[in-house]
Amino acid sequence: MGVLDFINYAYNIFGFTYELKLSTAVNDYPWKTGLIACVSTKKDGRPEKYLGDIETWEKAEAALAEALNQSGKPWEINEGDGAFYGPKIDISVSDALSRKFQCATLQLDFQLPTRFDLSYSAEDEAKRERPVMIHRAILGSVERMFAILLEHYKGKWPFWLSPRQAIVCPVSEKSQPYALKVRDQIHQAGYYVDVDTSDRKIQKKVREAQLAQYNYILVVGEEEANTGQVSVRVRDKGDHSVMSMENLLSFFKSEAAAFH
Repeated sequence: MGVLDFINYAYNIFGFTYELKLSTAVNDYPWKTGLIACVSTKKDGRPEKYLGDIETWEKAEAALAEALNQSGKPWEINEGDGAFYGPKIDISVSDALSRKFQCATLQLDFQLPTRFDLSYSAEDEAKRERPVMIHRAILGSVERMFAILLEHYKGKWPFWLSPRQAIVCPVSEKSQPYALKVRDQIHQAGYYVDVDTSDRKIQKKVREAQLAQYNYILVVGEEEANTGQVSVRVRDKGDHSVMSMENLLSFFKSEAAAFH
């Protein structure tokens, strides 16, 4: 249950919806009695090559089925698609376009502990127990997960994950020194920030920053330089607000902490 809770926590942060499947060995389950939200999707039996005896597989399948039931989420049986060393729970995510990708997986392995003759002392120290190995992948392939996230967010990364969290746009050359100071303060606070010191008009700078998908566009002129403030524009909104640097950094901290 701990791993399923971890997967649910991570995928909720990413904004994914997902489906659960129990990939098993056989299509006749003594433990089927009382299962909920369970649908068989394959009928081709156990994997062609597998380790161990079928009784051990059934024990592992029953344990995973119990964990899925306790999760309270709907799930399906995917017969014959278990790993060669044991059954597994596969998690398929849906991106913003409702396309499905198999990413996370949770697998029970009764075979390696047996092959390595592993054991541990139970509550009764005179009794030795055989451990069960859990293989779990939350993201799957990191590279593929990033590709899925790119499409899921359509290039508009949330602030906490964005490689372009903020950009400072000085109105004129006179306000460039203050813009660089603001950039340095934000960078020292641990955020990704750029500064546009080109000679383009401020309207062009803001537009280019929006197209580049910066989460926050910070416009500074002589007035902001004199008061120690910044004019904050949000990526997809036309309005803006004026903040002190202290309030801005506090706001960035709260946004990152909330995974926004």
